[in-house]
Formats: sequence, C-alpha cells, structure tokens
Amino acid sequence: MSNDSPATLSAPLAEAAAQERPAHGLGASLPQADARAKAEGTFPYASDLWAEGLLWAAVLRSPHASARIVSIDTRHAREMPGVRVVVTQEDVPGKGTYGRSADRPVFASERVRHHGEPIAAVAADHPDTARMAAAAIIVEYEVSEPVTDPEKTFAAEPLHPDGNVIRHIPLRHGDPDAAGEVVVEGLYRIGRQDPAPIGAEAGLAVPRPDGGVELYVASTDPHRDRDLAAACYGLDPDRVKVVVTGVPGATADREDPGFQLPLGLLALRTGCPVKLTATREESFLGHAHRHPTLLRYRHHADAEGQLVKVEAQILLDSGAYADTSSDALAAAVSFACGPYVVPNAFIEGWAVRTNNPPSGHVRGEGAMQVCAAYEAQMDKLAKKLGIDPAELRTRNVLATGDVLPTGQTVTCPAPVAELLTAVREEPLPALPKDSPEDEWLLPGGPEGAGEPGAVRRGVGYGLGMVHMLGAEGTDEVSTATVKVHDGVATVQCAAVETGQGFATLARQIVQETLGVQEVHMAPVDTEQPPAGPGCRGRHTWVSGGAVERAAKMVRTQLLQPLAHKFGMSAELLQINDGRITSYDGVLSTTVSEALDGKELWATAQCRPHPTERLDESGQGDAFVGLAFCAIRAVVDVDIELGSVRVVELAVAQDVGRILNPAQLRARIEAGVTQGVGAALTENLRTPRGLVRHPDLTGYALPTALDAPDIRIVRLVEERDVVAPFGAKAVSAVPVVTAPAAIASAVRAATGRPVNRLPIRPQAAVVNSGT
Repeated sequence: MSNDSPATLSAPLAEAAAQERPAHGLGASLPQADARAKAEGTFPYASDLWAEGLLWAAVLRSPHASARIVSIDTRHAREMPGVRVVVTQEDVPGKGTYGRSADRPVFASERVRHHGEPIAAVAADHPDTARMAAAAIIVEYEVSEPVTDPEKTFAAEPLHPDGNVIRHIPLRHGDPDAAGEVVVEGLYRIGRQDPAPIGAEAGLAVPRPDGGVELYVASTDPHRDRDLAAACYGLDPDRVKVVVTGVPGATADREDPGFQLPLGLLALRTGCPVKLTATREESFLGHAHRHPTLLRYRHHADAEGQLVKVEAQILLDSGAYADTSSDALAAAVSFACGPYVVPNAFIEGWAVRTNNPPSGHVRGEGAMQVCAAYEAQMDKLAKKLGIDPAELRTRNVLATGDVLPTGQTVTCPAPVAELLTAVREEPLPALPKDSPEDEWLLPGGPEGAGEPGAVRRGVGYGLGMVHMLGAEGTDEVSTATVKVHDGVATVQCAAVETGQGFATLARQIVQETLGVQEVHMAPVDTEQPPAGPGCRGRHTWVSGGAVERAAKMVRTQLLQPLAHKFGMSAELLQINDGRITSYDGVLSTTVSEALDGKELWATAQCRPHPTERLDESGQGDAFVGLAFCAIRAVVDVDIELGSVRVVELAVAQDVGRILNPAQLRARIEAGVTQGVGAALTENLRTPRGLVRHPDLTGYALPTALDAPDIRIVRLVEERDVVAPFGAKAVSAVPVVTAPAAIASAVRAATGRPVNRLPIRPQAAVVNSGT
C-alpha cells in the first residue's frame, strides 16, 4: 500500500512535514507498546490464561432458530466422570437477563430465539469432557417457523415479550410538499458483516474467598461487563472484579457477555477457576454482527442538480435481541441524507426483531448502511441529469454552519468540499498492460480471469460521515490518574487498548506535558474508575482528555515551587526535551532535578458537552461531533464473469489533528480494508435463520492479496475546538465510505444499478439480457 503525505499531495512536502514531526510526544509516530510482542507471537492472549485447579467450560447451543423448549435433561451430563457442574437458566441466582434493554436471557429456558443461543453450560476437568457433557444434554424442542424477513415481523406474532419493534424514528424536516423537477428511486439491501475478531474469544473466572468472583477477559468495557455479571450472579458490584487481559484487537464489542456470564456462574458453583475458549463457530453464532438493512429511497432535485428533498424508509434487522439497535437506528436515520445539504427530509426508520442472529455494535453501525444507499442515489441522479457524479456531489456538499436533517447545526469543521476536491484531482492509476506477466492484475487473479477484452474500468466516489462518542444523551465520562516518581510516569485509566492506540496516545500526552520519557500504563481492571467502551473515538477524546488534564495538574505541582522560588508565574515556564526553562533564560534545569525524588500525582475527569435524545419528529442536538471522509475508487470488472478487482482507493479525510502519523495511517488503511470486505466478500449467510458456514473458510475476509492500493491523498488538520487536542475519530468513517465508493465504481464500469452489498458477481455481469 502506498501513501502520500499525511496532509499534502506532493512527496517533497511530505518529507518536509515528516521532518517537522517531533521524535516523541504528540505528533510523533511512536509504535504501539505491544506491537512487537504481538508480531513475535509472545503476547499473552486471554486464551493463554491458566490457574491452579483449572476446570474447563463448554456451552450447549441451540441448533434451531426458533423453537419452544419442552424440557432440558442434564442427568446424563452430570453423571459423566470428570463433570463438576451443569448449569441452566434455573441456576442463575440473580437477574436472568442482560443487555442494553435487559431482554436477553443468560440461557434460553422457554424459547429459543436464534440459532446458537446458549441453553446450558458445563464445567469439567478436561475440555474434551466438557464438550462431550454438553453434547449429552438432552433438549426436547418444539420447532417453529422462524421469522427471518424483517418486513414480515410487523405482522408476525410477538417474538419477545417486549414486542417485535425495538424502535421507530420518524424524522420530519422541512416542507412535506416540496418536490423536485427530477426524481430517482432505489431499493437497497446491505448484508450481515461479522466483526471477525482476531484470536479466540476466551476468559478465565476465579472464585474469591469473599464469595465473589474475578473475571479475566478481553473486555472492551470492563465496568459494563462487571455490572451485568454482578446482576446475573446476585452479587454486589464490588464483589465482582473484571480484569482486562489479552485484547488482540477489536472492531466491535470484543467479548460478548454471553461468553463471560456462564464462566463466573460455573466458578461460583464449583469453587474452582474455570476457563472457556470459544471456537470460531461459537464466535460466529454468539457475538453480534452488523445490522442487515433494507432501504428504500426517493431523491428530489432541481434541473441543476440541487437536492430538494429526500424521502427514505430504513429497516434494520436486529436479530433476536435489542443490543445496540436503538443507537444504530438513530445514526442511520440522522445520516440518511449523507454529508449533503438537504432542505427537506422525511425519513422513517425501524429496528425490529427477527429470529436471525443478533446484531449490534460494529464500526460505523447505521451510517455505513445508509451511505451505500444515498451514494447510489447520487449516482442515479447524476446519470438522469447528465452531470458528472463528482460534480453533482460538489454542488450539494455540507459545510460548517449547515443544518442536519435532525435540526442540529454543524459546528465542527466539515471540509467535505475540500476532501472531495482532493480525491478528484488525484491522478488516476495506470491501466494494466495486456500481457501475460500482468495477468494477476486482472479480476480473479492468475488463471481466474476471463478474456482481458472483457475487463472494464470504473471510477466512483463515496462521501461518508459518522458521529463521535455516544449520542442522544449518553453520559460520556472518563477518569485518569497520572503519577510521577523517580523520573518514571504511570498512567491509570480503565480505557482498554483494543488496537486503536490509546496506550500509545497516553504515553505521548504525558511525554509532551511533563517531559518524562518513560511512561507506563497500569493494567486495566474494575477497581479503577470507569472509562466507558472503546468505540467511536471515545478514548482519544474522553480518556485522552482525562489523561491530559491529570498530566497538566501534575505539571502545575512540578513547576509551582520553581516559579515561586524565582518570583515568576508557572505559566512562564516551559518543558521541552526533559528540561524546564523560563521565558527569559534565567531558569534552566532538568525535570529529574526538579522532581528530586518527589512523587507527584493527580486524578482528573473529562466529560464532553451533553447531547439530547431525538424527539418524536427526529429532531435534536444528538451528537457531540462529526467526522467526514471522501474516497475515490478505481475498479476493474470482468463483465462476463462479474469478478471485481479494486485497483486503488484514494482517501481524503478530516482528522482534526494528527497525533500519531504512522498509527493514523494504519487505522485508515485498516478501516478501508474492512470496507472492501463489506463491499465484495463479507456476508454471513443465514438461510431460515441458520448460520451457514460459521468459519473463516465459508466467511470470506479480505486478505493481503485482496487489499487494494490505498492512497491517503489528503488529511485535513482543522482542529475541532471542543475536542481535546482538536482530534477526530479516524477508524469508522473509512469503513462507512469505502463500500459506497466501490459500488459507485462498479456502477460506472458496468452500467448496472448495483443495489446490494456485498456485490454479487451476477450484479456486475453485462450481457444482452441486462
């Protein structure tokens, strides 16, 4: 993958910018602290955990998508040699349900609502024994016809006591009678993308002498998981401790509580440590996926291509339980018109239950689905008007000061026009040569492509937007403590490092603020104050802000005595490269000398300004901040076979401020690649609600060979004044934008509508019958 400068287009300027970046602190390309261990295979993952007297757990899961449970017979499993305990829903001592809406049972006891739902769990002295015991549990089912079509759920019998409609948002903005001279319509379907977490989902539960339990898991939100577990176990939260361990990386909630909750229950029942390592099949069956979505759109524009009105219906398939569906729907409805000025918008959004696998948080939830649809509409509109698709977008882009369809004014930097211009002006890649040595450049690869003459090149565009932090009144807060002793700083913060680089950022903040080079991150557990989940740029903004405030408080403690001694204000002292100097040069000493063996520490919180829930008309200031991205996709399509090769993705993104150039580029490239998967290969198929091929051979993740050339042509550093450091979230918005851009390019190459993601080969075939 190749990249130009992080903020410019030319190589000389890129070199100059690189030379201006500091060697440490904010703006430096510090490597992640655990990068070497993970690359060398020495990093201790959760599946590597061990304890004396360890027992092994296994979970029995439903083979049906919908059924009534007539009876559960655990007698044979309990009598097997080596089995210590078998638990079902009857053995849950506390609250038997969990989740955002507390609608999901720990174990199904009366009804099965999705394929793979847990029925029982076993603890035994050997993993094979545990698995055999789970298989020996006899469950009598009365199988029923599953409801898998979200459109049919409105008329179906209730699938859950809470009903089939989780949330309905009717957004009303502007004049309902407004109409444009040109109207285009479309129906779009987005598939089920799995987060496919790296490494096995695993954990260890250890009982405590006080009757409590400790959970060692790769959690992304340990305090939430502790509270859920304590409620299910019937314990006070202070008797349940969650220790974050072995997080390999996450693009969604790393560990579904459904894996963790049986662990602690088994440990409490046996009085022994219990370990559970999920198979890849169990991961596919248990954790949440991206919401499959059905979208109907109608765009109105005048003869010049100016948008007049957007009408849309958005239907999110939440699966059996609510999880984060309310949040996903709010994002989908709010961003249904995209980063465009739309004076009149009328959007109906629903999140509904089905008997499909559960849906939940995955990068850019809600925003990715609507981006694919509204960008397809812009292509249709451009074609009908005879306007260049990029030009049509330019005429309608959003800017700071414009108003969203929710009525919220965009107060943050919104350089959408600049981003689009950057990718439009980037030179196009060269065409592949028609020669045998370049055969691998054709769609399908060596010996997989058809005739070179059947290959068509297409260029398409995508503009995407996401919100940062939580929305609709979510109380975002994080707490951090910074300690300095003997020239070494330690940061305590419950923000989990999931690959987003928070641990590295915290080091950089302390280095810059205090001039201390050696900075350590304390292990994360629930004995620290909460920091919230690691998603939507939260930890860069909220947890990073807390670390910065705590470090500045320590800085004041460090500088105040020196300033008093020399009769000056502490604000007149600077810390650079480990030295403290005054503005006039009278004072010059090292940070180590100033510390003189003292231990300094401070604790601080960061809480962004509040937001509000969307009202009954979909109006309200629901978001703290927004991030934008423009991508130009170049694809080659074999119009006879329908195979697609993404040649290049040119990316321009507003990032607020670059805190770690190398890490930021890596995050953008990873997000774009995840978007390539959503566009072309990733679709967890669930015929009749049953997960088909729940493994990494049946579910096609993009590999290094599938990753296109990703050119980061412009990173706009226009700081968001309300954000600490002025930085914006960077990972989600390229995931949101890339699939739409790729679909746009395939449309350009084939002339076909391409109204479904991932793009199926038949959608890209051009023949006399299409």
